[in-house]
Amino acid sequence: MPAMETPYYREIGHEVGICELAWRENLPLLLKGPTGSGKTRFVEHMARRLGRPLITIACNEDTTAADLLGRHLIIGGDTVWMDGPLTRAVREGAIVYLDEFLEARADTLVVIHALTDHRRRLYLDRLNEELVAPPTFMLIVSYNPGYQQGFKELKPSTRQRFLALDFTYPEADVEKEIVIAETGLAADRAKQLVKLAGKIRNLKHLGLSEAPSTRLLVGAAKLMHSGLAPRLACQVAVVNALTDDPEVAESLQDLANLHF
Repeated sequence: MPAMETPYYREIGHEVGICELAWRENLPLLLKGPTGSGKTRFVEHMARRLGRPLITIACNEDTTAADLLGRHLIIGGDTVWMDGPLTRAVREGAIVYLDEFLEARADTLVVIHALTDHRRRLYLDRLNEELVAPPTFMLIVSYNPGYQQGFKELKPSTRQRFLALDFTYPEADVEKEIVIAETGLAADRAKQLVKLAGKIRNLKHLGLSEAPSTRLLVGAAKLMHSGLAPRLACQVAVVNALTDDPEVAESLQDLANLHF
């Protein structure tokens, strides 16, 4: 099979070098930032760059410790232990990425504690087994501070177990570069799209729960590059994705029409 290409990622600060050092020094990493600001793409890029397999776990309110560690299953009349993704990552020395990990249940935070300090251990109570993470293993977690509710805030004692990188939407020139690199859209169209996003991000009075992300812009740009009219591309990829309120949607579409 041909070697897979490293996913495109445009470095904003020093995050690539910091992640490489964290991996070499066996330090866990926390990524903070809004939806669509490049956290997942960054992790994919780094896993390929470091030559390590990547196991991604999309956490939600139903994610339990057993979902991470594993459980006994009945297969063909026999009771068989099946490793969960976190256990598998430790055994394989992979990079494991817990996306939006604060959305998971509280018991999931407990199971990763011994992996985030000098012990680098994972305890499997149901097997009475203790796994020692190999040097190639790395734990990366992410969350969106602006999205979390008060009871979901990250505890200081947990925060201090990680190195932390802040992700945000890039400056206009850099975001335009990303849109062009990802989609092949003409520079003038990419510039207009980025300017539109900048305007919307500054419209605090509209009460949007999320600002337009770089990911949304890439989606709109792909539609434009494929021949869809820019205004319609903005409607389906940006406006409709940001709100269900007809009045807010109308205001956003009027703004898009001004830019295109």
